[in-house]
Amino acid sequence: MTSEKGLGRLARRLGLRRPVAPQLDPDRSDLVVVAACFDDAAACSTVLAEAAETAPRWVAEAPAVLRHHLRLPAGAIDSVSAIAAQDGYRLVAPSPADAELVLLQRVQVLDALHCSQERSRMAGLAQRYDGDALGWDALQPDGAS
Repeated sequence: MTSEKGLGRLARRLGLRRPVAPQLDPDRSDLVVVAACFDDAAACSTVLAEAAETAPRWVAEAPAVLRHHLRLPAGAIDSVSAIAAQDGYRLVAPSPADAELVLLQRVQVLDALHCSQERSRMAGLAQRYDGDALGWDALQPDGAS
């Protein structure tokens, strides 16, 4: 059996590194929505291309807070958030107006491929718990500073 320490040495020898999470505080007060999609038929690539051309502009190289808007049965929220947490997502408290509407968010450098993959994963996760993925949005600091 190979130890975790041994795997770490092997990874270093092969030049493999753990992905480093981008530095962006998702609770910053200057974050604005730079891209959003609540249409299942719209491609992430199209949404992001438009977001790069309209104000406030999405900056592809900068980290963003990717948020998935889900409607879940109240009894499924803990299970769904625990599964999503394995991939770095954090549950944002349900809306007081609608306790079943939740946001799962994480910081990442956003691109069309990964956005599409995450969108699909969240739709599948919500569906497994009799919920629905309503859409996603991305936030960056105003002016992407």
